[in-house]
Amino acid sequence: MSDVPERWTQASVYPDMWTDPDEDPRNNDGVSPDGELATLQDFLTNYRLTLRMKCEGLDPEQLARRSVPPSTMSLLGLLRHLAEVERDWRNWIRPENPAPKLYGANDADFDGAVAEQAVVDSAFADLAREQAATDTALAAHPDLGERVGKESFAVRELWVHRIEEYARHCGHADLLRERIDGRVGQ
Repeated sequence: MSDVPERWTQASVYPDMWTDPDEDPRNNDGVSPDGELATLQDFLTNYRLTLRMKCEGLDPEQLARRSVPPSTMSLLGLLRHLAEVERDWRNWIRPENPAPKLYGANDADFDGAVAEQAVVDSAFADLAREQAATDTALAAHPDLGERVGKESFAVRELWVHRIEEYARHCGHADLLRERIDGRVGQ
């Protein structure tokens, strides 16, 4: 008997996809957003939703399951890490009174990702709260060319960096989820 899960998908139209296109919550009316800011917001929203989809239906043990030694990466760790990163971005925007780290220094976001329901619930709540706070902070700066913070980052750079961070970690989430239960897809 192997401990490697068999690959599977819920999709029936395209078996290499996470779900069928007509059931994909990321697919809206098919009309792309108008303008650069709306496009950036749409991409970020879809990557955030993708991460949540990769975590759906898993119990605390599965969410906390590490990838391969010596990595500390897990889906739960990714949720906690992204909450921490959202807070960091907000600190870049408004560096005058930085919010403290949520989980501590170094890899505490991953190291503290333990298989307990309270930790899972807290991670989802922390991520939602930090996303909303960073979204609010960036909404005060609709000019993508505006420079913010003591390092004078362009607002556009912060948006693109956020998208890149979620995209990279959604790739990790793909592999983590497949290792947990074999589910594959976009």
